[in-house]
Amino acid sequence: MTRNHFENKDFYKPDEPYRLLPFRFLQFDPDRVLVVNEVGERLFLKNEDFRALTTHQLRQDSESYRDLRGKHFIFDSSVKASLSLLAAKYRTKKAHLAGFTKLHIFVVSLRCEHSCHYCQVSRVSQDRTRYDMSSETAARALDIVFRSPSQQIKIEFQGGEPLLNFDRVRQVVEAAESKSKLLGKSVEFVVATNLALVDDSMLSYFRDHKVLISTSLDGPEFIHNANRPRPGNNSYQTTIQNIRRTREVLGADQVAALMTATRLSLKYPCEIVDEYVQQGFRSIFLRAISPYGFALRTSVSTGYSMEEFLRFYRDALDYIIKINRAGTTFVELYAQLLLTRILTPFATGYVDLQSPAGAGIGVAVYNYDGDVYASDESRMLAEMGDKTFRLGNVHSDSYDHMFGGALIRSMVASSCVESLPGCAECAFQPFCGADPVFNYATQGDMVGHRPTSDFHEKNFFIIKYLISILESDPDVRRIFWAWVRNVPVNGLLRWGAA
Repeated sequence: MTRNHFENKDFYKPDEPYRLLPFRFLQFDPDRVLVVNEVGERLFLKNEDFRALTTHQLRQDSESYRDLRGKHFIFDSSVKASLSLLAAKYRTKKAHLAGFTKLHIFVVSLRCEHSCHYCQVSRVSQDRTRYDMSSETAARALDIVFRSPSQQIKIEFQGGEPLLNFDRVRQVVEAAESKSKLLGKSVEFVVATNLALVDDSMLSYFRDHKVLISTSLDGPEFIHNANRPRPGNNSYQTTIQNIRRTREVLGADQVAALMTATRLSLKYPCEIVDEYVQQGFRSIFLRAISPYGFALRTSVSTGYSMEEFLRFYRDALDYIIKINRAGTTFVELYAQLLLTRILTPFATGYVDLQSPAGAGIGVAVYNYDGDVYASDESRMLAEMGDKTFRLGNVHSDSYDHMFGGALIRSMVASSCVESLPGCAECAFQPFCGADPVFNYATQGDMVGHRPTSDFHEKNFFIIKYLISILESDPDVRRIFWAWVRNVPVNGLLRWGAA
């Protein structure tokens, strides 16, 4: 006869001396297991301690027991207090969701005078002004931007080359400044430009309106000119000259640069880093070619495998660490993003390292024709003829339709790493993210297949390498803490880090 009543509550009291809180684990090396909990607290355990932990036989007077209890892997008394602390840390980790879409990218022109081999955009020649954003489209797009509930708005101008439609940049900046004051929101601006067309009046305008500059520098002259050709073959000289001019007007810290690694670049990791140091930059973002747009068509000549890129990345990072050991603060920005997630409870604004992914809910792109996309990569796919990630158009669709519709909900559901196959059980899950657009472009669906994913291969390798050297070398630990805290590295190397 079946029983249909509950036992007395005393029946359910566990006999074990402690209980486990949720965590994931990885056999990090032959002798150690890495355990990571829901909020990214991590701990290395000897194999025998891990077996004892999971069988509830870990000695309560052991150091491992005290560490596991202190970092919320186990509890032995009040579960309420442990869960409250975990909840506070989890909310901090997910703070990027507050306010919804903060970054808004305006593609004010597809025109460009460069012919970069790895360009992700289907660029057009300078005379084809029909590929410029109109005044009406810009105004309608800005109305959508300020419908976002976020109190902090960031507007980035891209292209093509946005300075070819400088009038539209000015229109958006001035209208956004007025709207932000009216609505009590903050607004900041970035122009992503190759700087070839910048003149004194533009620089004065950027200074007066506090517009930041993001440019491209691929390394020494022979690499930069090979990667980023333009008429006259003087791309490098023009870039360096105008970086210096821009710094003189705006200030040294108002100009950032990005590099993209081609097959040529992979041979010269140290030379590329040296170029950035010599040009006065304090950081570099080691970036692989993306599988979109024109870059896909030229991949035979410029592309490479993820394995090849990761060798380049590791060699460059090791060289950067060597520079920091000598007392010069120089940061690899992708590592800094990951280390912020590994070492602190704080969120980052980088959309590819979020769960759910930031496409649409963290960033939106307003194309020159008024079409709105969930990310820059979504727009690049559209330029290739695939408008899967088109949210709508500023002339015909409402904010609620674009940012509350079925597409964006599907993207969110497909990018929560806590529930994705291959991610749900991964020890590195709290440090990583998801990219449904990349998965779709490379594997045919938004969820993707982790064992064959370049996104997974890249992040798994880099995270494991960072943790490995972080744990094995005290100097590297101090350097990484300096990067996360944004303080000079020589101070931490001298006085130590917490």
